[in-house]
Amino acid sequence: MIWDKVQARFQENPRRRAAATRAQTPSLLKGIIFGPTGVAMSPTHTRKNGRLYRYYLSQTVLKHGSDDCPVARVPAAEIEKIVIDQVRILLLSPEIIVQTWRSARKSIKGLTESEVRNALQAFDPLWNELFPAEQARVVQLLVERVDVRTDRVDIKLRIAGVSSLIGELTGNSTTQRNAA
Repeated sequence: MIWDKVQARFQENPRRRAAATRAQTPSLLKGIIFGPTGVAMSPTHTRKNGRLYRYYLSQTVLKHGSDDCPVARVPAAEIEKIVIDQVRILLLSPEIIVQTWRSARKSIKGLTESEVRNALQAFDPLWNELFPAEQARVVQLLVERVDVRTDRVDIKLRIAGVSSLIGELTGNSTTQRNAA
């Protein structure tokens, strides 16, 4: 019976099978996470005893082996939690609120700083309600780059992305408010 299931799975189109696997293993930091040498890290996973282990692996390791890389791999769940927690804290910081307001008011006429603050405060509890695909979209919108160092993680936000999120949260996309 297991043999039949495995054989049926192998009969599927390899592209479709790979897409299904990626859908089951979301990678919030795909394309924006880099190791200490500046080389990209790629999402990957393995299974052991039926349990899924996700991590980000340095491209240096894939090309040259782990001897050339001070941080060869990082557990995906841990680094994603660190990034998400920091982004949530940063979004509520006065500096980011002011920068976002200054950026967003250029395209959303009449936007006030308090509207930005309220929208960002309202977003925080919504995060856990989002589907993984939507969380990945928001992370890609808000985070420009994540640099994993041997002693820290540096996160660079996209203020334009935060401004775009404000438009979504307030129901005021650029075209909606400008047309009013």
